[in-house]
Amino acid sequence: MRLLLVEDHVPLADELISALGRQGYAVDWLADGRDAVYQGASEPYDLIVLDLGLPGLPGLEVLKQWRAGGLSTPVLVLTARGSWAERIEGLKVGADDYLTKPFHPEELQLRIQALLRRARGLANHPTLQAAGLHLDEGRQTVSRDGLAIQLTSAEFRLLRYFMLHPEQILSKSHLSEHLYDGESERDSNVIEVHVNHLRRKLGKTVIETRRGQGYLFGGQVA
Repeated sequence: MRLLLVEDHVPLADELISALGRQGYAVDWLADGRDAVYQGASEPYDLIVLDLGLPGLPGLEVLKQWRAGGLSTPVLVLTARGSWAERIEGLKVGADDYLTKPFHPEELQLRIQALLRRARGLANHPTLQAAGLHLDEGRQTVSRDGLAIQLTSAEFRLLRYFMLHPEQILSKSHLSEHLYDGESERDSNVIEVHVNHLRRKLGKTVIETRRGQGYLFGGQVA
């Protein structure tokens, strides 16, 4: 899952990028509201974390411009303690959730998980469940029938994306755009390699290849 973090406080941004990276998210970081307006609307992010106190352009104005332009990406707003008026205004102009500073990184991670599932129309259970698999995002584990399945971090990220988008055809380019940040070199052949590894570990029919289109997750294990 690819996230955009818009936060001008560098120590906090570094902490969040590190914490979210450990949870398997690809994170792009910006510190200026003017840059955020363009990049948030032009790149395929799964979720945006937006601070309101930004240089260049205030976070509320950034959010207003995104929503006015038709951007439907979930936005989690970060606000200073006591700024209840900003929180209300943020919800009015299109924020999906807010988090008051200071906060624990784990709370941010849980709110991100909930927003991503809500955006996909999935219930906010502790684990993702599809095709007989149980994926725990917090522990980064995958199991079937109570038996753990060992995955690499790259395989886990790919499987999580599939399980958040069951029964949808996803092209290699789409997967690359959503699994890597803007600084990473993207190679669609790497996606194919990881898909083949998942098939060996999960069963060949769990991920179906649609020639000329991409992959569809959600088949039954043969």
